[in-house]
Amino acid sequence: MAEYKEAIKDWPEDERPRERLIKYGAESLSDAQLLAIILRTGDKTSGRSAVDLARALIGKFGDFRSMDA
Repeated sequence: MAEYKEAIKDWPEDERPRERLIKYGAESLSDAQLLAIILRTGDKTSGRSAVDLARALIGKFGDFRSMDA
C-alpha cells in the first residue's frame, strides 16, 4: 500500500484546509480545499491527498455546481 507523498497533517498549520477554515473562514479557501474537507481523506493506493483528489474532481466537473448533475 502506497503512502501519501506528504500527508496534509504534515503541512504547515496555516496551509491545512480544516485549520484555515476555522481560523480564517470559508472565504479564505479554494473550492478544492473546501471539497477536501468534505472528502476527509485521500487515497492511500495512489498516494493522493484529499486536496489532490478534490482538485481532480473540480478539474473534471469544473466547479461545485456541475457536480450536482
